[in-house]
Amino acid sequence: MSKMPYKIIKRFLDTILSLLLLLLLFPLFLLISLLIWLEDRNEIYVKDPLRIGLHGEEFRMYKFRTMIPNAHREILENPKYADLKKKWEGNGNKLKIDEDVRITPVGRILRKTDLDEIPQLVNVLIGQMSIVGPRPMYKDELERHLKDNPKDEKYLKDIFTVRPGITGLWQVSGRNKIPFGKRLKMDAEYARKQNFFLDMKIFLKTPYVVLTRKGAYE
Repeated sequence: MSKMPYKIIKRFLDTILSLLLLLLLFPLFLLISLLIWLEDRNEIYVKDPLRIGLHGEEFRMYKFRTMIPNAHREILENPKYADLKKKWEGNGNKLKIDEDVRITPVGRILRKTDLDEIPQLVNVLIGQMSIVGPRPMYKDELERHLKDNPKDEKYLKDIFTVRPGITGLWQVSGRNKIPFGKRLKMDAEYARKQNFFLDMKIFLKTPYVVLTRKGAYE
């Protein structure tokens, strides 16, 4: 099957599946939204930073807020988090749940169950994401990586030809245990080889990875 029919059929399936899942999960969607709002009377979804998607364009990836408001800006600009920022940057922009003081009590539960990812179904429905695809990146994390590893820019040409995914090859292959450079190589390989068999293989592996927390940085 050529890439064009594959992409058309995949987009159709993404639309149907995301719509069905949103309808099925709507009560849970409302419950989580209420719990987040009751906790601090603030926004329910993460505002920033933006992610990079299809054709290298930035978009807002919807996720339930699991941290204090404006958490990303706070760690970058607030002197209160200077020590935390050093640890965060020194560890590839990752912090364990128990050491990141910005995470809220409700947020800890959402992080440990991956329930904070549910709103990304909206991104899939409106065509910004796919169920399966490369994990969307932050612009600043990509720029920092390319500054030290300019040779890895060659992978972006392939990665940006496909919609980013809720799940993907990186997520089911070890996620946070995989260095950023290897992640780029892996996502580029997916973009070149993408087919229904590979998508189904990744999709079926995802529940096991979520339930076992395999590769999660906790």
